[in-house]
Amino acid sequence: MIQCLNKTMLNTFMVYVENKPGVLTRVASLFRRRAFNIDSLTVGRTEKPEVSRMTITVDADRDQARRIEANLYKLVNVLLVENITNQPAIIRDLAMIRVAATHDARSHVLELAAVFRARVIDVSPESLTIEITGAEDKIDGLLEVLRPYGVLEMVRTGIVAMRRGSKSNDAASATENAAQGSADSSSANSGAGNDDVSYSV
Repeated sequence: MIQCLNKTMLNTFMVYVENKPGVLTRVASLFRRRAFNIDSLTVGRTEKPEVSRMTITVDADRDQARRIEANLYKLVNVLLVENITNQPAIIRDLAMIRVAATHDARSHVLELAAVFRARVIDVSPESLTIEITGAEDKIDGLLEVLRPYGVLEMVRTGIVAMRRGSKSNDAASATENAAQGSADSSSANSGAGNDDVSYSV
């Protein structure tokens, strides 16, 4: 039982944060200070412009995952942390792969891309650039069968994740509260600005 608790695995965290400068640096610094290696990190705005969502994957055991979650909550701009590792979720990665494809090999590379439901997004006399979206193991599989032809370049976005079904109540509340707080702040600043205006008659 103890060995099971201490077994490390890739944990996926969805972290809702205020969309403000410096937040990403503070989150990344937290992992650096605690000596956790981030396997993947993506960040982008949500349906509320005031809120961004990070998807972070990190190798950790159950104890470490709980400490990561607790430490993230200590950061000022963090609104909500959800560990969705063991929950039903849609997880996607995107990769662009440039592979050597001479005239003789080109048809074989195109067939492999079709099998993995990837698409060609750029063509040159000596290579093809393929775009693929899906789970990490699907992308790894395509990469493996393309290696014999010569992978010239590859870039991956890192994973993005979303719960299956409806959005959790905690996530809905966090984004709504952040949006309301931003609106209140804007109104207060607007009011303060009006107090400083003087009029001559």
